[in-house]
Parts: sequence; C-alpha cells; structure tokens
Amino acid sequence: MARAQFQKGQKVWVECVGAWAQIEKVQPIWAKGFEEPVRVTYDVGLGREFQASELTRPVEDEAGADLGNWRLLRARNKWQTAEDVAHHPYPGTYPVVVTDAADWGGWRVPGAEYDRDPQKIEFQSRLIVAAPRLMQLAQRLIDAVSESPDDATVEGMELAREAHDILKGVTQITTPPNDVDQGVVPLMPGQAAA
Repeated sequence: MARAQFQKGQKVWVECVGAWAQIEKVQPIWAKGFEEPVRVTYDVGLGREFQASELTRPVEDEAGADLGNWRLLRARNKWQTAEDVAHHPYPGTYPVVVTDAADWGGWRVPGAEYDRDPQKIEFQSRLIVAAPRLMQLAQRLIDAVSESPDDATVEGMELAREAHDILKGVTQITTPPNDVDQGVVPLMPGQAAA
C-alpha cells in the first residue's frame, strides 16, 4: 500500500526538472479490493504527475544553526606585488572570509577574479561577513511581528513575511522522503501490489 509523502500546498524540489514547485494535488490511485491506495502521485503544475521518489522536501539545515563569528581577514597575494596592483583597495592582499574558529574554512576568491573587479569582491566579502547578523536581524523582525501581530503595521507584516521567505530559502535544504524508514515502497507504473 502507498501513503502520501507530501501534502497539498507543500513546497518540493522536482529533481528531474531542477526546480522548486508546490503540490497542487495529491492523487491517490485506488484498486478494487484494497482499503488503501496502491499508489500516490502528485500534481505540481508542471504538465505531468510525479511520484514521491521524484520529489524531495525541504528540511532545516542544522549546519547553519551555529554561525559563530564570521570575520574578514586579508591574505597576501603571492602572485602580484603591491606595486603591480596599486589600483586595488588594499594593494598586495585579497579578502578571505573565515567562518571557522581556527582561522580557516570559509570563502576565498581566485586572484584573477579579484583583479578583474576588486571593488565588487571587497563588497561581496563584507556582505558575507555581515550575513549572520543580517539573518539574526531578520529573525528578530519575524519574532517581533509574530509576538504582537495586532500591533504591527501592514508594512511591518509584509517585511516580516518577506524576511521569513528569505530565511526559509537559506535554512531549508532538500531531502528525499523517508519511504524506506516508514516501510512504504512506491510502486512503479503497472506494478501490482503484493
């Protein structure tokens, strides 16, 4: 027997298409003599029905729970001297965003890319360093509006909703449904239930 792995309105990743979609319809397929559906398909508005094995659900990314102390360090440019790159904001160095307490791990950019547009790369590095604090600010906005929604302005509600959508896009990753864990194996088209 098959059980629904997703519900109507749920956001899912459609692997074969490579896009996010929303479940528009849960379509159980019944067979005479069975009390439960023999197969369940899902209409996500992409022109055909999908099985649960073709979809993945978003889950919270626990790796992003502890953002720690992200910081910007400067690394020495081994290939160019400070005189060769006097047009750079910090000649002879490039930014490195460190996301680990041991001063390694994080974000770096190739020297050629940095040399192509150093102002852009400097801005990106500052933005990445500020990202954890911006996420915390967005969460505080969401919490403040949800604690007293009657006191929030229309604009405040819209900002909180947008902040929630942005955070959800950052903190949710996809995972396949737990068919095997629940003892449910999706049936292939034309396959008879045992």
